[in-house]
Amino acid sequence: MSEVKNGNCDNDNSNSETTDAFGSNYPNNRAYGRIIGKMPTSRFASEYNMNHAKRGIALIFNHEHFDIASLKSRMGTNVDSENLSNTLRNLHFDVAIFKDCKYNDIIAEISSVAKMDHTDYDCLLITILSHGENGFLYSRDTHYKLENITQYFTADRCPTLAGKPKLFFIQACQGDKLDGGIVMRQNTTETDSNATHSYSIPVHADFLIAYSTIPGFYSWRNTTKGSWFMQSLCAELDENGKKYDLLTLLTFVSQKVAYDFESNTPDTPTMHQQKQIPCTTTMLTRILRFNDKMF
Repeated sequence: MSEVKNGNCDNDNSNSETTDAFGSNYPNNRAYGRIIGKMPTSRFASEYNMNHAKRGIALIFNHEHFDIASLKSRMGTNVDSENLSNTLRNLHFDVAIFKDCKYNDIIAEISSVAKMDHTDYDCLLITILSHGENGFLYSRDTHYKLENITQYFTADRCPTLAGKPKLFFIQACQGDKLDGGIVMRQNTTETDSNATHSYSIPVHADFLIAYSTIPGFYSWRNTTKGSWFMQSLCAELDENGKKYDLLTLLTFVSQKVAYDFESNTPDTPTMHQQKQIPCTTTMLTRILRFNDKMF
């Protein structure tokens, strides 16, 4: 699509920057055999450049109903989708929501966005609201791995996003294990620089994936207020999204989910008073702040 719509692994190879995949030498100022991307910020900058003309595209894949008989409808997910959409628009994202998509439709939209020119964008953000289990997520008609989506945005496949943050927020179970938590009580007993004009980066750099729960565990959702994770994420971004860097914000999101929520199902004792903790995997290489845009 041309525009957004409402849609032996441990080898020591310290000199690899001067050789190609076949071991041949080539000058440091020549990207032989590599795709060249436009540098979005200086080599030694501590923060990502968030001063492009636009913030970036935000895609929300919202799944409520499924064609798979074993999957129940996800009541409350539309609250998550609406709240997150409002939150991201306040952070200057161009938001597109896709409802109950089949897998091929998801891939078609992802592929289209990956082919766009993101030169004038700060970053990319994709959210998936769905069922999940054991490393898989669900579309309306089948299951798939998140890497089926993230692979479209590696620096070699989407050069205009090279060196820019690619953010993924996943609200989905990762299994059926439960976290009963632990009661905490207060203890009353006392007791040198060599800068160059160019540099190379791994194609998988600058990704961040924030999951609502840890691998193997259940993720909780209120049918009227939305999921614990999305409630907390939206609240933190609304209150402090332009104040703190993203990893600090996600730490506070984890705090909200961990401390402020507990399941309330007394009629089902095994599900009662259960807890949850989000999990973030980061390949970010700089500090990320959603500074305000000047229009």
